[in-house]
Amino acid sequence: MSRVRVSTTVDGDLLNEARRLRSQSNDAMLLDEALGALVARNRAREIDAAYVAYDEFPIDEPDDWGSLAAFRAGVAAS
Repeated sequence: MSRVRVSTTVDGDLLNEARRLRSQSNDAMLLDEALGALVARNRAREIDAAYVAYDEFPIDEPDDWGSLAAFRAGVAAS
């Protein structure tokens, strides 16, 4: 993993609170964790948005392969 130097100004109270919560971490580690959380949250939103398509079709609405609800019931019964 390549490292990039970052120089910026941030909210002092927010930084102090993060430092208090992660007293064993340096500022670089805090920034890495924060950026990782941001990227993960965005990825989760992308995944959730992809599943919205499934909301258009009720689970018990039959399609070319049958009803997903009936399939699930059959699997649960076996």
